Amino acid sequence: MPDLRTRRGRERPSAVVRHSATPYLYLLPAFVVYAAFMLYPLVRAGQFSLFDWPGFGPSTFVGFGNYIDLLSDDRFLASISHALILILFYSILPLVIGLVLAAVLRRGSVRGLGFFRVMIFMPQVIALVVVAVAWRQIYSPNGTLNDLLGAIGLGGLARGWLGDPILALPAVGVIGFWLETGLVMLLLLAGMGRISNQLFEAARLDGAGPVREFFAITLPSVRGEITTALVLTIIAALKTFDLVYLTTSGGPGTSTTVPSYEVYNRAFNLKEVGSASAVAIVLTIMVFLINIAVSRIGEERRTPR
Repeated sequence: MPDLRTRRGRERPSAVVRHSATPYLYLLPAFVVYAAFMLYPLVRAGQFSLFDWPGFGPSTFVGFGNYIDLLSDDRFLASISHALILILFYSILPLVIGLVLAAVLRRGSVRGLGFFRVMIFMPQVIALVVVAVAWRQIYSPNGTLNDLLGAIGLGGLARGWLGDPILALPAVGVIGFWLETGLVMLLLLAGMGRISNQLFEAARLDGAGPVREFFAITLPSVRGEITTALVLTIIAALKTFDLVYLTTSGGPGTSTTVPSYEVYNRAFNLKEVGSASAVAIVLTIMVFLINIAVSRIGEERRTPR
């Protein structure tokens, strides 16, 4: 039999494996791809934002002039306010409705729950181009929504929904609500599925009803999933472009313009690449700061005191 010391020596990892830099070598390929397709374009956008450049030909260095101009740009400020309104439809409302639906499905026995989950998640796997075209037809003056209103005797409410300056943005928001509710509900259902039934049984023995169970057991147990859902849906709200471009193109007027559409409009329609890059950088900072705040709040609430 070989000596025990010899066997241990053979099983000992090599110096390369034990080197502190080895784990980073495994991360290097992914980091190279990330740097090439994410970091480099971001750095270039930051560089372009410091110039007055139409996208071709000579450019003029203006420093932070593009950013200063945004502070007094009514169209840009309106796009920021519209994005914040869309957060209500993309994030807050889906979270509230998703919590209620998930709690009901978790508490009750629903036949065909797997099929129901697939159907409620279906909007997430449909191409946004298809979603936008379908909803544009629903909202059209001769579309499904107006036909339905006429059928139930509310024909006086029929209108061109996407052509109304007041209702166009909420109409786009409803599409976002339809898209995100299924995702939020499935995340919450997954979190609720990990809650021990013994907790609910103990609560019922103490005389707790469904509402008290929800606030005492269910809600605290899915705070991690709530944070994840908020982060994902807020990002979706702030970077939405496809729906706006294909349904309203920022109109009527500027009633549905959002920062991501402003980036496209300034770069390709107005030939203001520097200003478009400044909007893109501001939007990136907004997404970063809002989601850092949401994640931090979620972590603080999960930390026991």
